Amino acid sequence: MILKTKFTEMMNCNLPIIGAPMFLVSNEDLVVKVSEKGGVGTTPSLNWRPPDQFEKALKNIKSQTQKPIGVNIIVNQSNPRQKIDLKISLDVGVDLFITSLGNPKEVIKQAHQNGAKVICDVTNLEHALKVQDLGADGVIAVSSGAGGHAGPISPFALIPWLKRELNIPIVAAGAIADGYSMAAAFALGASAVSIGTRLIASKEAQVDTAYKQAIVKSTPEDIILTKRISGTPAAVIRTPYIEKMGTELPFLLEQFKKIPQAKKIVQMFIYSLGSRSLERSAKGLSWKEVWSAGQSVGAINEVLPTEDIIDKLMNEYFMAVKSLPLKENLT
Repeated sequence: MILKTKFTEMMNCNLPIIGAPMFLVSNEDLVVKVSEKGGVGTTPSLNWRPPDQFEKALKNIKSQTQKPIGVNIIVNQSNPRQKIDLKISLDVGVDLFITSLGNPKEVIKQAHQNGAKVICDVTNLEHALKVQDLGADGVIAVSSGAGGHAGPISPFALIPWLKRELNIPIVAAGAIADGYSMAAAFALGASAVSIGTRLIASKEAQVDTAYKQAIVKSTPEDIILTKRISGTPAAVIRTPYIEKMGTELPFLLEQFKKIPQAKKIVQMFIYSLGSRSLERSAKGLSWKEVWSAGQSVGAINEVLPTEDIIDKLMNEYFMAVKSLPLKENLT
């Protein structure tokens, strides 16, 4: 199955689908399956600790597929591993870098020297224009409804806005879990889609069964934003623990974040605590359920193999396109 867009031409792949890099969810098998099916499988570098385990995982992935793969690197001062993870990724031969939460200048420079592409998470035009000027090959328009660090703007506003102002491909992210929302994203001006939450409920995702079932059973109304994970609003499934913990940072931490000299340390502290909570929950080791997910949970009603998920997406996409009113229907 082939669907050509600016993104597939840029990445030399068959389908304009990115398997989103999800903390603790994206593993070797999931990355390989998405890429082998025609999309681009990606993973956060921080899914493996220490760095030598990340290098081992990348080599294992590359040994199983010759198709393009990608790595997400957090280009923020809160991530002390960004330089070593970038070097490892370049040495192994990663094809695509997805940057988030910071300045991607160095990643763009080194990736291009290695023949790799870079696309950057953005939530507004200002940031999108900055990364385009830095040489980014594309942007991921992170809209409201996305899992993890969701943007505040509706995809119906954000994607056409970016499309009018940018010269590089746009990847849609946020509430896309079926072919109908995928078709809508392309109609708005996207060249690819980033699929995250749908792949949590996949056979390949090595997370606790309770997490997968929470994805299947939840509705869009069950998704709320909390600052307690990383210091910035992140979308998670509402659970009794989340409600008890609250969604805002404690007053003192919020005040310390406003002090320039303390901001970096506080941010790292919050991120560390949040990461531990996500890890415990994903592996089923704690009653403290912190499950990242987007509003697309409403379109997910079963756990499927990754290959079947992508087949279903594409079949629904073509059905959606065929069902659109054409000019022949005008009277």
